Formats: sequence, structure tokens, C-alpha cells
Amino acid sequence: MSAFTPKTVESMIYIIRGQKVMIDSDLAELYEVETKNFNKAVKRNIVRFPSDFMFQLNKEEYESLRFQIGTSKNKGRGGRRYLPFVFTEHGIAMLSSILNSDRAIKVNISIIRVFIKLRKLLSEDESLSEKVYKIEKESGALFKIIFEKLGKLEEETPILPRKRKK
Repeated sequence: MSAFTPKTVESMIYIIRGQKVMIDSDLAELYEVETKNFNKAVKRNIVRFPSDFMFQLNKEEYESLRFQIGTSKNKGRGGRRYLPFVFTEHGIAMLSSILNSDRAIKVNISIIRVFIKLRKLLSEDESLSEKVYKIEKESGALFKIIFEKLGKLEEETPILPRKRKK
């Protein structure tokens, strides 16, 4: 994959355990290295990756993720032998200290920019949700008045007998 776009990077970000993360194989693809070699470099520098920077998926998370992204089964057709590692934004930033190629630097910058963009969008979403809450609160009072009026109208409306002549 010689050219990548922010959309490509965005499509590789997943939310796992409440955190935005990228999978080791996707990162290896972006950096144009084999996943095996990528993980070796990380393991050689494991002290740089505490659990809030990188963690390994458990079996259920991996199965769920495989279902989401449509990867093949492990058994009989190749695939991964080990559960994948995923990297948070901080872990991806730390990757820049262990991967020193020009490609790695460019990829890291792009990925961090996408994470910043997503954070900005989420903060705008929070302000939108506050606005919606305000509208709901204000409209709640308005609907209460409307329902009270409808209730009064219903009380004043004469009740017609069920069996009546048309």
C-alpha cells in the first residue's frame, strides 16, 4: 500500500474496550512491513508500551472484530496464530520512537492527525448532545402543556354510546 488517505486510516480505527485503537496488522500494512516483524520490534521495546498504550485482544474481542471486518477463519487457511495487539493513540505515537524509516514517520504523522480530527469531532458531538438535551428539556415542558390541554378537551368531549344509530 504505497498511498494512503486519511479515510483509509479512519477505516482502520476501531473502538475496543472504550478506546479508539488500531490493529497491529493494519499498522504493519501502513508502515509497509510484515506484521511479524512489526510485532518483533514492539516486543523488543515492550517497556515503551504500557497497557494504556497497547494491549492484546482476548478471544471474544478478536472474534467480534473478525466478524466486523470480514477476515477469514484461522483454521485450515492460514491466518493469525496469535491474538492481535492493538495500539491506542499514545501507543501509535510511541511507535515513532522504535520505527525510524521515512515511511514510518509520514504514516505516524498522518495517523496522529486522524486521531486529532476524531477527537475534535467527538468534542463537537458533545456540544451537540448538550443542545439536544436542552431542546428535549424545553420541549418536555411544552409537551406537558399540550397533553394537559388535550386531557381537558377529552374530559369536555361528550362520550357517545357504543351502540348508536348512525
